[in-house]
Amino acid sequence: MNSKNLRIFYWVICGLMVILCVHLEWSRVKGNDELKTTATVAKSAQTVQADSVTQAGDSAHLRTPIDWHKSSETVPYPDLKTVKNFWIKVSLKHNRTYLYDGNKLLYTMYSTGGMYQNDPQTGQMKSMTPTGTFYAQAERGDSFFNQSLNEGANYWVSWKDHGTYLFHSVPTVAGGAYNAKEAAKLGKSTGSHGCIRLSIPDAKWMAANLPVGTKIVIQD
Repeated sequence: MNSKNLRIFYWVICGLMVILCVHLEWSRVKGNDELKTTATVAKSAQTVQADSVTQAGDSAHLRTPIDWHKSSETVPYPDLKTVKNFWIKVSLKHNRTYLYDGNKLLYTMYSTGGMYQNDPQTGQMKSMTPTGTFYAQAERGDSFFNQSLNEGANYWVSWKDHGTYLFHSVPTVAGGAYNAKEAAKLGKSTGSHGCIRLSIPDAKWMAANLPVGTKIVIQD
C-alpha cells in the first residue's frame, strides 16, 4: 500500500472513530433522558395517587396533602354569625364533613366515620356510624378516654345519645398522645367505632362553635 492509500485509510479510520464516539455519546444522553422521563412519570403517578382522595364537589381550598394537625382548608372557618341556615352533611363513604348555609357550601372538613361491618339482619355491610338526621347536643368537652376501647380524643361535641356519638379529633392513646396510625386514615378511609373523627383544629372549632340544635345529616 503506497503512502497515499495509507493516508486515505488513516483518515477513514479517524472518521469512523469520530462517528462511533458521537453515537456512544448520543446513546448515553438518550439513556439519561429516558431515565429522567421514567422518574418524572413515576413521580407524577405518586402525585396522582396522593391526591386521589380529592372528591368531586370538594372545596377548592382543601389542604393537600391531608394533615391532621392542621385545618382542612387553607382559608378561615365560616363566621356562623353571618350564616342564616347552617347545617352539616357527613358523607361516610367519601370521608368528608360539609358545612352548609342552605344550599351554599361554606367549608369542607376531612373526616373519618365508622368502620363497615356485616349486618346480620340484612347480610350487607353497614357503617358503625348511624345514618339519618340528627341534631347537635349540648354535651361537649376538651378530652375523653374510653377504657373499654382503649381510645380517646380531644375536642368533642355530641350529636346522638348525649355523649355516645360525637364529632371529635383524631384518636388518642392512653396518656393523651395522638395515635398517628389511626390519624393517617383521616379523609382517606373509615376507621372509627361510630363517631366522626376530624383534624385537631377542625374538631376544636366544632366543639367551640357548633350551635346546639344544628341539623346534622349523615349519609352512607
